[in-house]
Amino acid sequence: MKLTEKLGLAVLHRMDPETAHGMSIRALKSGLAPAPGPVTTPRLKTVVAGLTLPNPIGLAAGFDKNGEVLAPLSRAGFGFVEVGAVTPRPQPGNPKPRLFRLTEDKAAINRFGFNNEGMGVMAKRLADRPKDAVIGLNLGANKDSEDRAGDFVKVLAHCAEHLDFATVNVSSPNTEKLRDLQGKAALTALLSGVIETRDALPRRLPIFLKIAPDLTEAELQDIAEVARETGVDAVIATNTTLSRDGLRSAQKDESGGLSGAPLFEKSTSVLAQLSKLTDGDIPLIGVGGISNAEQAYAKICAGASAVQFYTAMVYGGISLAADIAKGLDDLLARDGFDTVSQAVGSKREDWL
Repeated sequence: MKLTEKLGLAVLHRMDPETAHGMSIRALKSGLAPAPGPVTTPRLKTVVAGLTLPNPIGLAAGFDKNGEVLAPLSRAGFGFVEVGAVTPRPQPGNPKPRLFRLTEDKAAINRFGFNNEGMGVMAKRLADRPKDAVIGLNLGANKDSEDRAGDFVKVLAHCAEHLDFATVNVSSPNTEKLRDLQGKAALTALLSGVIETRDALPRRLPIFLKIAPDLTEAELQDIAEVARETGVDAVIATNTTLSRDGLRSAQKDESGGLSGAPLFEKSTSVLAQLSKLTDGDIPLIGVGGISNAEQAYAKICAGASAVQFYTAMVYGGISLAADIAKGLDDLLARDGFDTVSQAVGSKREDWL
């Protein structure tokens, strides 16, 4: 991390976390961020769900909720970027405060509740996106919607023209009863509707499913079956957790989803279980607790074809994207892998 970035983080950490997040978006708009471009080598370049990625290190949804900084993020070292979540209508989300920095745990708790400016604003910004980047959108449902499954379809249809992939997010803990859509019958109906809409588009758009880490073995089995039956292109494992095991920070009991370092073990175990259940038939994207190249590599060896992170930037800055990609390249070379795909699932049994 450069000195300027270190000083910037120190200033941000003196602010309320949501204010600090807003300042980081403004800094990116002003060009105050590293811009090495997507880090790539022949080893790092990979294909996931038909998408050619310069490297398998992605930005998770939630950082750029409204697609405000697509260009600077695409130059920050990531191999792909996911923005959102976005709902059909704008909504304010939950009352503030709703974001908490757990410094002692290198973690965060949020209960934003899908605050965003709506699909109309997002579509306009996506229309001006960098054409050489891989950009996806996290689809959400309005809190007061009478047809949440229909909301996912609306956002997809409205924004698809400008996307490389779309993610069905039924795993946020911050919208009441949203996680109920992870049940087998509800999830099958939801995904079938989304994929039917996708199939009517002028070009085929990969559809990803993002799941929670707080699932039983039977629930994971159901998700694997539904993903196969509906033809989902990839599964993102995982979203934030409701667990508070082992936390030390004063704000550990705040309600909401926990992300960051404490999630690494749990999310990687879920990833490995899902890898075994799908037997490599469906690409998996590993998310949860990644803050360095070794952890990104561990996710890949547990079964992920690509990974995403977000919370670690609160503590390590946006330069982490390039650092993790470069470090991953070194680790692949060390272990004799010529490509990322050769390493996928190579140590899955260690996590089962």
